[in-house]
Amino acid sequence: MAGERTKLTVTKREQLGSRETRRLRKQGIVPGVLYGRAEPIAIAVEARELRRALTGKAGLHSILDVEIDGTGDPHASILKDYQLDKVRGGVTHIDLQEVRLDRPIHASVAVHLHGAEDAPGVREGGVLSQPLREINVEALPLEVPEHFDLDVSHMGIGDTLRLADIAVPDGVTLLDDLETVAATVTAPSREEELAEGEAVEGAEGEAGEGVEGEGEPEASGESGAEASGESGEG
Repeated sequence: MAGERTKLTVTKREQLGSRETRRLRKQGIVPGVLYGRAEPIAIAVEARELRRALTGKAGLHSILDVEIDGTGDPHASILKDYQLDKVRGGVTHIDLQEVRLDRPIHASVAVHLHGAEDAPGVREGGVLSQPLREINVEALPLEVPEHFDLDVSHMGIGDTLRLADIAVPDGVTLLDDLETVAATVTAPSREEELAEGEAVEGAEGEAGEGVEGEGEPEASGESGAEASGESGEG
């Protein structure tokens, strides 16, 4: 389970606008907005502080106890959305959503496949695909899973696992269609088979050339015998 609460200290932004946000980012500060029960609050948080809060065991599903300017009661919140720098990859903006811990929320949870290297179908050359990488769920904020584990170690070529095959803990409701495909193992494509066939034919051709080359010493030996015979007749 997520169930992890992390303190996050932020400051209230008094000045807004693109110029101000660029200035903050140059100082290693991430601008954002806290959406609560009242009006949204423009906030700013140090990038290092944000990274610390979101790299714990619960990751992006951590419950953030947001303190504004270090005063007042903390706001239990979740990470609603974030933006990344397309070049450097750092977070450039965050949206936090205040939540009530006694009311369910909607969240997206990642699906992790396990045992792919042991799957018979993969060992036979099949291709493992994962069409479903995240699942939409409803649960209390502290009950949202960190991720779902799906065992694929038993899958053979042609096998399919669906959303219904994923073990879901009590208190968590899946919002997606249970027939949604989560993982499949398919046979190698025709192109791959042809490529393998060409590789085998190429190897056989090389072996054949080697056999022809081995016949050359025999001809040389016959010439030597003829030379010996001519020498004997003389």
